Amino acid sequence: MKVGYYQFRPLFGKIRHNTNKVVNALQDVKADLIVLPELAFTGYYFQNKNELKSLAEDPAKSSTVEALVKLCRKNYFHLVTGFAEKSRDKIFNSALLIGPDGIEHTYRKLHLFNEEKKYFDAGDIPLQVNTVKEVKVGMLVCFDWVFPEAMRSLTLQGAEVIAHPSNLVLTFCQEAMITRCLENRVFAITTNRFGTDKRPHGELKFTGKSQIVAPGGVLVQRAVSQREALFITEIDPAESHQKNITPMNDLIEDRRPEYYQNLIN
Repeated sequence: MKVGYYQFRPLFGKIRHNTNKVVNALQDVKADLIVLPELAFTGYYFQNKNELKSLAEDPAKSSTVEALVKLCRKNYFHLVTGFAEKSRDKIFNSALLIGPDGIEHTYRKLHLFNEEKKYFDAGDIPLQVNTVKEVKVGMLVCFDWVFPEAMRSLTLQGAEVIAHPSNLVLTFCQEAMITRCLENRVFAITTNRFGTDKRPHGELKFTGKSQIVAPGGVLVQRAVSQREALFITEIDPAESHQKNITPMNDLIEDRRPEYYQNLIN
């Protein structure tokens, strides 16, 4: 499977500009799965909920989604992208799995970070694994990384690759995702943005350093912090089937869930 990421700097509120940038950057790319950042088309640092409402879109009526589907159809690949999703009276910080035939799955971020809690509704769709060209792909969004239960849940459903759109401002995630891939022996594609959202109420700087990690916590490649980057590589998803960390320790079979009951309280 050929997978990759596109790290770029979205301009706040410039949905058409950001869409065109992605389409142009990926126009001639040959891959099976490409991951884009969190909230890749709106920008991130909203002043208030009304501003978010003015930028969020219903994916079923979105010219952005239409352009991405057209791109997937042209290149016969799949995209996972962050998206400000409007659904009736709610707005979710979502990730869309898009293929040549349209949206195949929507994941809504379960764990909202900091001021996101003021503007977004918490995700309400269970963690789910989807099949992309016979490979099992799970999705997380940014701050989900800090909750190991989320990635373990996808692993237990058979995920081979985790697509992880992000807008990271803390400095811990990239290293933590190496640990997540060690714990679960899966691939992870963390796509971060770079640059700064400079807004009237302040500014946020994003860390870049998008990366691909292999089972066992092996860093395949990491982008630099403040530079656009498009990276594609070939992986063997079957590597994720080997769950042994020693000859006598299987990370899945050695679990003792009867002693973890407090995790669901």
